[in-house]
Amino acid sequence: MNREERLEELAALKQRVTSIEAELTVEAGGARQWAPESYYTTYHLLAGMVLGMVGAAASLLFNIIGSAMVERHPLDLIRVYLTFPLGEKALEVNSGFVLAAGCCLYLGTGMLLGIPFHLVLSRFFERSSVAKRFAVASALGVAVWLVNYYGILWWLQPLVVGGRAWIVEMIPMYVAVLTHLVFGWTMLLVDNWGRFVPPVMAKPAVAAK
Repeated sequence: MNREERLEELAALKQRVTSIEAELTVEAGGARQWAPESYYTTYHLLAGMVLGMVGAAASLLFNIIGSAMVERHPLDLIRVYLTFPLGEKALEVNSGFVLAAGCCLYLGTGMLLGIPFHLVLSRFFERSSVAKRFAVASALGVAVWLVNYYGILWWLQPLVVGGRAWIVEMIPMYVAVLTHLVFGWTMLLVDNWGRFVPPVMAKPAVAAK
């Protein structure tokens, strides 16, 4: 066996050692290193839903505290929002179960709204300055308020439940705007919680030369 043949055999053996080490790593509970080739949209969709629930909880807490400060029922906002499925009778609701269901619907709506917030912040403004990201989150909050109230609820609520657009008419503009801004600012605050960071896997040991 000449020198070239021995070198080829040595290279084949090294390759075999590397392959066996990788197989042992997987069998021991490890996994091959993996990362998405581009923006991981599916992950951020789910992350946006989770973070949206956090934003909605902060927004709801803001309204509860604000209502208590002006000596109104803490869940007045939920009563007004419940006029969408229940009509005017929702304004007289005192049932704890119904109000709790309304809070769940509020959080569920926040989960849906959290998706576009997180996608925009994580995909297009990931490395932007704090001031720019704050401006984007604020603009998104105001835009969602305009779309929700005057693009959808203003005409859809009377059409679906009859009567008036109670949500648009009964919630003061500054309350509606602040509610959406608090949601947007909370989404900005927790945005990094939802970023995808590929796990760093230990590389197989390289045979000593």
